[in-house]
Amino acid sequence: MSENSPVELLIEPRARDLGGFGVKRILPFAKRRMVGPFIFLDEFGPTALPPGEGIDVRPHPHIGLATVTYLFDGEILHRDSLGNMQEIRPGAVNLMTAGRGIVHSERSGEIERERETRLHGMQSWVALPLAEEQGAPDFSHHPLEDLPLIEGAGSRLRLLAGRAYGEVSPVPAFSDLFYLHAELDAGARLELPDDHAERAVYVVSGGVTLGGADFGPATMAVLKEGAAVALTAGPASRLMLLGGAPLEGKRHIWWNFVASDPALIEQAKADWREGRFAPVPGDDDVMPLPED
Repeated sequence: MSENSPVELLIEPRARDLGGFGVKRILPFAKRRMVGPFIFLDEFGPTALPPGEGIDVRPHPHIGLATVTYLFDGEILHRDSLGNMQEIRPGAVNLMTAGRGIVHSERSGEIERERETRLHGMQSWVALPLAEEQGAPDFSHHPLEDLPLIEGAGSRLRLLAGRAYGEVSPVPAFSDLFYLHAELDAGARLELPDDHAERAVYVVSGGVTLGGADFGPATMAVLKEGAAVALTAGPASRLMLLGGAPLEGKRHIWWNFVASDPALIEQAKADWREGRFAPVPGDDDVMPLPED
């Protein structure tokens, strides 16, 4: 990138297989572990699931983070160790706060398995600040109609979490952040929020011009702090905009665990191996530790 470009870094996702289900792994990246408090970002799908098949992410644990699940297409059945069971559908936000520890599974429901379906969405993890990372686990679900819609000339932005463009999402945020799903018509221009220290744009589909360069699907542009940024869609495009203030201190990540202190991760590993996490009611087919 040129010196005058507002783009600090480009990230091209790496393909990952989650037990037969492919994802694009965007964060963490070798040259950029986090953007604001976002420490993990996957795009899963688009995938066509024939009748009789579905996804089966077995019960697995988390600590020190909040998961944000968002779908463009399809449906996922969430179950967790707090006893929650929630169907996730396009446009809604599932926020699961792990705190000191939670277990959940993500599967296709029985009705979804009876027909051909399409699954496509984003999974992000937000690292928790020090005051929250050992707090009580929690879960909340927020339907599409509860999330602020920000409309402009040829643009429609849904605020999934945090604050942006003068709006605040009802989804709990534990630090200063923003997370938006943007739909742009062909040729539409969009100015990005400039009141967050760290920002990134991920192109899901279509393509945009930003700082004189063109970016196509499956590309994340991490922006320079303080840079005024406007982008223009080429074809009709779908984007994810995210970022916020960096957290205090370093965060370590191993498997599904995030912590400020590596000792917390070692304890979580031992607790999972020894069966000390609470189970998921009605779903006892647990995922082993990778090293096991």
